[in-house]
Amino acid sequence: MQANILIVDDDPGLRELLVDYLGQNGLEARAVPDGTALWPALEAGPVDLLILDLMLPGDDGLELCGQLRAADAPWRTLPVIMLTARGEETDRIVGLELGADDYLPKPFNPRELLARIRGLLRRSRMPPARQDDPAGTAGERVRYRFAGWLLDPAAHTLAGPDGQVHTLGGVDTRLLQALAARPGRPLSRDRIMDITRGRDASPYDRSIDVQVSRLRRLLGDDAREQRIIRTLRNEGYLMACDVERVA
Repeated sequence: MQANILIVDDDPGLRELLVDYLGQNGLEARAVPDGTALWPALEAGPVDLLILDLMLPGDDGLELCGQLRAADAPWRTLPVIMLTARGEETDRIVGLELGADDYLPKPFNPRELLARIRGLLRRSRMPPARQDDPAGTAGERVRYRFAGWLLDPAAHTLAGPDGQVHTLGGVDTRLLQALAARPGRPLSRDRIMDITRGRDASPYDRSIDVQVSRLRRLLGDDAREQRIIRTLRNEGYLMACDVERVA
C-alpha cells in the first residue's frame, strides 16, 4: 500500500527535492512551507507520516509537534520525523519529549531519510498485539492493566486510575507495550532502540532515556522509587509491577 508523506519545510528547494525523490521511490509526497499550511493539509487528505522541520517561520517544529500530539484529531498519533538544522542534542531531546518519533540533522542524505521513513512506517503498521508479545495472536486485541493503568496499544491510549484517558504517540505506545508484555524481564537498550526507532539509531543516543522519563512522568512513577518502570544498570529497563492481560 502506497504511503502518503507530508513535508513541512520553509526551504522551497528542499521541498521540491524531497517530493520528487520520495515520489521516485514509491511514496506519495506533498509539501507545505509552514505551520499555518500544516493543518489544512492534514484535513485535505490522508497522511501516514509527517516530516517536520524544526526551524520554521511562525510556530516552529517543536511547537507544532506539541500541538499535533495534543490535538483531538486522528493525526495526534501520526508518526513524526523532525529535521533539525542545528543538530544540537538539546533540540533533539526536546523534540522527542514533545512526541517526535525520530529526528534527522541537516544536511542529510535523502537515502537515509527514506530508510528512516520506511522503518518508521513499518513499525507503525505492525499489529500492536504482536510487536513484542510472542503470546499474542494475529488479529487479537490485547490490553494491559498494571498499577491502576490500562494500556490499549491498538487505540494508542492509556487510561489512568482516575479514569482520564491519555493519547500516546507511536514511540511511547510501542515502548510501554514492550515492557508490559514481559513484566519482570529486562528489555535491553538495543531492543528498545530496535522497537521504537530501528537499528539506524546511534547506540549513544539519549532518546531512550528521554522516552522512559516521559513515560515515568505520565505514570507518576518516581524515578527514585521506580515502582512501575525500573532501571537495571547495564541491562536496560523492566516493568516492575504485576501486569494483567485484558482481552
